[in-house]
Amino acid sequence: MKKLFLVVGVLFGQLIFPQSEMKVPSFEEVLSLPVPSNPQISPKGEHILFQLRTTDWEANKYDTEIWLSKNGEKAFPLTHNPESSSHSPKWSPDGKWIAFISNRGNGNQIQVIRLGGGESFPATNIDGGINSFEWSPNGQQFTISMNQKDSKEDIALNERFGDYEIDDKTPKHSWLYTIDFKPEHINAIQHPCNQENDCIQWPKPIALLDSVDFSIGAFKWSPDGSKIVFDKQPNNLTNSYLQSDIGILDAKTKNWNVLVKNSSFDFLIDWSPDGKSIVYVTALDNNNSTNYKNNHFYTIDLDSKNKQELAKDFDEELKDLVWTKNGIYAMAYQKTKIELFLIDPSDGTIKLLKGSPNTIHSFSIARDGSTIAFLGNTKDNLKEIYTSALSQYAPRKITDFTARISNWKVAQSEVIRWKSSDGTMIEGILHKPKDYDATKKYPLLVNVHGGPTAADRPTPIPVFYPVLQWLDKGALVLRPNYRGSGGYGEKFRSLNVENMGLGAVDDILSGIDYLDSLGIINTEKMGSMGWSHGGYISALLATTTNRFKAISVGAGISNWATYYVATDLHPFTRQYLKATPWNNPEIYAKTSPITYINQATTPTLIQHGEYDQRVPIENAYELLQGLRDRDVDTELIVYNGVGHTIYKPKVRLAGVWHNWQWFGKYIFGEDIQIPVE
Repeated sequence: MKKLFLVVGVLFGQLIFPQSEMKVPSFEEVLSLPVPSNPQISPKGEHILFQLRTTDWEANKYDTEIWLSKNGEKAFPLTHNPESSSHSPKWSPDGKWIAFISNRGNGNQIQVIRLGGGESFPATNIDGGINSFEWSPNGQQFTISMNQKDSKEDIALNERFGDYEIDDKTPKHSWLYTIDFKPEHINAIQHPCNQENDCIQWPKPIALLDSVDFSIGAFKWSPDGSKIVFDKQPNNLTNSYLQSDIGILDAKTKNWNVLVKNSSFDFLIDWSPDGKSIVYVTALDNNNSTNYKNNHFYTIDLDSKNKQELAKDFDEELKDLVWTKNGIYAMAYQKTKIELFLIDPSDGTIKLLKGSPNTIHSFSIARDGSTIAFLGNTKDNLKEIYTSALSQYAPRKITDFTARISNWKVAQSEVIRWKSSDGTMIEGILHKPKDYDATKKYPLLVNVHGGPTAADRPTPIPVFYPVLQWLDKGALVLRPNYRGSGGYGEKFRSLNVENMGLGAVDDILSGIDYLDSLGIINTEKMGSMGWSHGGYISALLATTTNRFKAISVGAGISNWATYYVATDLHPFTRQYLKATPWNNPEIYAKTSPITYINQATTPTLIQHGEYDQRVPIENAYELLQGLRDRDVDTELIVYNGVGHTIYKPKVRLAGVWHNWQWFGKYIFGEDIQIPVE
């Protein structure tokens, strides 16, 4: 297979190609598209940093580097560390320095680079590296979180008995420190001391909060630098998030106390510009339905402890709140959109900021509240970096990654709606080929998203599965936002409770019936696929209906009891099924694909990562053996060295080819051989 090397650095202007010159991209070209993320606007709003992920086929990995747009001009790469990437950029308070995290041989360390350019330099040299960092408000220090070091007893036990751990009892804590940033030492530290150069030692971390019996998550300085608010939870284990509270630390005395404590989780979000209040998110006393119920957002005054609930009647989850002098900005899913809102902190009211694009993935606001930078896309564009003044919201695009697909045959996206069997309204994205003919009947491929509270949106380039190539072959692709998807309100997300998967199957089958009623699909040529929760729903389709000619189950759950005892996220199952396997085995059986294995007839491809902890691979083997015992044509492909999410491009490419081959055989009647060159 010919290797494709992605070249970044030149963003071409939009070109117009005649239809005859439009091409179907290769799998490698799709997987090589650059992916921008994490825009960070400078304190005064003139410049924008963002991360850009590119594909290194030779090394079989993705490389993330930091790019910079000065004064709204064309962006250029600021860092280059393909061995280990660079990420998490943060502006210094005066906007003269850019700090970021990179591993250049000694763990994750803070690197700094001047806005004016030049080489980046390490600002820390800490054994084991750091987890995260923030600038202090005066720009003279970093606050860092680091994992607890092994004790002498830990080291002695390891030397005598080897490496082992006790489940849920041996995780390390993450604690909080400061470390000086002195620009005048940056160059000197790089050179060995001798008769001409004095010996300048690396700055040492100073404990702010360590040797405590909890772990610190997010943390933020107050605007005046006198206090730090932080999240605390019992340990670093995934499931301990439900016990998170918010603490506040006096930076001078290092005394701390709990500021917000509810019986379920509390997480800090941001300080008010005057430093008198914070905004936070909480589940209050809800430990049993946090996966699908709306959370609550509050401000709390530090002196009076008075609280104000925000957007109390807003029926969706708010994300990424940022408090400015204009109010509190936030994103929220809105059906097939993600839009930007402004909250008045005085009374909690919320309003929509209208403007293009209608899908916003992340944003950053200048310190004075004048300007925003965000990552967004439309149904016809890839993700781009935009900026706008907030006084007159009119987003302007400052990147043009979409130019790379200007001569590609891309998906034509349409939002469709139908009623499920119980009358629930369902939406989905229907992708059509460029030369769609409404008089024809097309094969249908159903691509089911995971989550389950994710949601699909119109896009020109669906990824992971070979959607563009199927469209060009003459198929339609449906991506349903089945019950439980985000963006449709709490009640819709709650429809999965004690009905996990089964309602989604009805939603998908009723969507197929709707398309059939329009006379546009060939119901004798249909397939379904999905990853994670989408793989679980596809497994249910494989065992509860024979309407499909082929199915692909990616990292899917086959037996909820098997999943429950082995996953790293036990509360997920207890919340949706309202039980453990021991006190209600019936609900676990009712919602498990393996229960219906004796009905299975559909040829099924199973794909799973070797080290998947979120959906352990035992689920794949259980489904495989059940299908084999039924003499159903099935195949399990284990992707070695990866977990639930595939971070290796060659493995992702293999996954695409395996689906192309499987559906090619059963939907299109083709004998496809995977190329070796």
